[in-house]
Amino acid sequence: MSEDALDRLARRRAGMKMGWAIHATAYVLVNLLLAGLSAQQGRHWAIYPAMGWGLGLLLHGAVVWLNLPGGGLHARLLARERRLLQRQQGRG
Repeated sequence: MSEDALDRLARRRAGMKMGWAIHATAYVLVNLLLAGLSAQQGRHWAIYPAMGWGLGLLLHGAVVWLNLPGGGLHARLLARERRLLQRQQGRG
């Protein structure tokens, strides 16, 4: 892999990780605020947005951490599809 390609891949991976970290930070801060408001009202409604957003954060994390090249799910699927396409090209 060329230096330029390595640099692009490194930037992409770092950007994905940073995006998830920002998402997680926003999740924690907003849900702390909502929990405080919920507690002030004497109700416990803040659990519902925390659970819904938490699922989104979990899915975002799965995409980021499983998508990273080098043994990740995305890399394996990509390699499989390339092999299938190469076989089809050879037959056609």
